[in-house]
Amino acid sequence: MISVFLIIGTFITLSGSLGILRFPDVYTRLHASTKASTLGVAGILIGAFLFMYFDVEIISGKLILGIIFILLTAPVSGHMISRAAHNTGVELWDGSIKDAYSEEKQDQKK
Repeated sequence: MISVFLIIGTFITLSGSLGILRFPDVYTRLHASTKASTLGVAGILIGAFLFMYFDVEIISGKLILGIIFILLTAPVSGHMISRAAHNTGVELWDGSIKDAYSEEKQDQKK
């Protein structure tokens, strides 16, 4: 059980790192890094928590707080960084089909 969480967390972190290298624009790279930090690090921390609980028989409050902190702050920070990039005029990839945020801003101005 512990190994499963550690392997899944490591795989998600590795795939997120590859996504940062391979994706074409800021927004998709930010999506990959946010998913990697949220799910990958949370998976590794859950594995560490389970190890501490089952093998050492200690309930680690610091690991629980770390998991909660990562799950709450990483998606919010990724959203705010992408919103700031969009507001400063960073262009989307040429293959992007739709820019829903720009459409929403234009609808609010009308």
